[in-house]
Amino acid sequence: MQATVHEWISRFEEGYWSPPSMMLRLTEEVGELAREVNHLYGQKPKKPGEPEGELALELADILFIITAMANSLDIDLEGAFKRTMEKYYTRDADRWTKKQKPGSAR
Repeated sequence: MQATVHEWISRFEEGYWSPPSMMLRLTEEVGELAREVNHLYGQKPKKPGEPEGELALELADILFIITAMANSLDIDLEGAFKRTMEKYYTRDADRWTKKQKPGSAR
């Protein structure tokens, strides 16, 4: 994913935006996701004639800007994600109720 984003951004003279600009863009994209979630599950229905959004595309927009920001800061997202998951596997291993295996006694 990082290579794909880098290939696309590298087509343009402007290149990557500055970290503050990308942070603002990320905030904007998260706001768009929040609006769609509020329309679908919250108490703010869309206005008549307002087009439907797509949660998957809003999430993908966020993923794109996070990936671009990581690229611009020379961060390996795959490695960072693995370290984050290891933190969850250890720190939160007993935080929630584990699912029972099918057929096991309760």
